[in-house]
Amino acid sequence: MSQPKKEIPKTSQKPPFVKKTKPAERKIRQEKSELHPRSKHRGRYDFNLLTKSSPELKSFVQLNKFNDESIDFSNPAAVIALNKALLKVYYNVDLWEIPQNYLCPPIPGRADYIHHIADLLGQSNKSKIPTGKKIKVLDIGTGSSCIFSIIGNKEYGWSFVGTDIDKVAIESAGRIVANNKALRGNIEIRFQSNPRNIFYGMFLKEEVFDLSICNPPFHASLEESQAASLRKVTNLKGKKITKPILNFGGQNNELWCEGGEARFVRDMIFQSKQFATSCFWFSTSISKQSNLKTVYDILKRAGAADIKTIPMAQGNKTSRVVAWTFLTPDQQKKWIAERWN
Repeated sequence: MSQPKKEIPKTSQKPPFVKKTKPAERKIRQEKSELHPRSKHRGRYDFNLLTKSSPELKSFVQLNKFNDESIDFSNPAAVIALNKALLKVYYNVDLWEIPQNYLCPPIPGRADYIHHIADLLGQSNKSKIPTGKKIKVLDIGTGSSCIFSIIGNKEYGWSFVGTDIDKVAIESAGRIVANNKALRGNIEIRFQSNPRNIFYGMFLKEEVFDLSICNPPFHASLEESQAASLRKVTNLKGKKITKPILNFGGQNNELWCEGGEARFVRDMIFQSKQFATSCFWFSTSISKQSNLKTVYDILKRAGAADIKTIPMAQGNKTSRVVAWTFLTPDQQKKWIAERWN
């Protein structure tokens, strides 16, 4: 026997109104506000300008999923082509080549280090940034790309001595300097024959530097370095990558050393003490925030007279520069009077 139909109670209430919404539109960032105010790279990449200057970049420019012009940042050839264009347009470098499998550094991040450290010199000089060849900078681990020295010379006219323990990197950096008229006479490249030395052998007799800069290897092993490289490419491609891509790995001495970043910076600090009166400000980038406490403790033990920490950011990546000096306030005043003004 069939069941009687249940009556559906009548109601005067209307079903809840659901407003149809359009998919959220992506806000295009017109400015990378986390970068230094003087950075040439705060705006979006002007691919029209870049490809006119460097036609080889054009084949790598494509529309991304947001219909914006970009490149595939997981493609080493595309990144190198972009770097060439940026260096040509903004830093007057016409010829720039690096050996295969060597590190291709991000130019905006390296430029930020230079601008922030320039501000530090300015703070020591009544807010006036000292410029020109009289300001001499030691670029520890200049690499095959010579990026720090190129940017610092172009932006502030400083003279540089770039050092490295890798002969191939030294030869590459030397070629870049020799092949660009704007760099010749402004950047000198020196080979560090003892991998354990950072400053020893790089200061000539009675030579002084106003500043030393460094982007140290921060991994403690090859395995750790490769794992980080795979994570980077996986994030860029949006899918899991299990095999390292050439040119993102870099050479071993560029990305890792025994003890990693903490050990390298510790050695740097203790060696810098031996040149306490031969350099105004020593500095290094510190990638891992967890290393800061150790760095501060070592600087205190070494007798640093002043320590500065400069925060930096690029996209979702945060970093910082730690700078220190052994000069007393009176020694600093004398240095500035004799060398900067």
